[in-house]
Amino acid sequence: MAELTSLRLGKTMEKKLHSIGIYSAEELIAVGSKQAVFRLKAQYPNTCVVILYHLEAAIRNVEVKQLDAACKAELKEYFQKL
Repeated sequence: MAELTSLRLGKTMEKKLHSIGIYSAEELIAVGSKQAVFRLKAQYPNTCVVILYHLEAAIRNVEVKQLDAACKAELKEYFQKL
């Protein structure tokens, strides 16, 4: 299993993901960015939409700036409903 840092996520995010039961890159990919941010927001109420963008970009193996506007709009809409 690949470590979360292999997805270009920092140590702080790695610790937060561990706290919600996500320990590997494969687990994050299986859970998906939306479910992961849902869990993070429950544990860390100050979680912002930018975290969702970063998780989605990590799963897709791209930079955040490479997420297209439609993807960001969908993610933002989801986040606002949390």
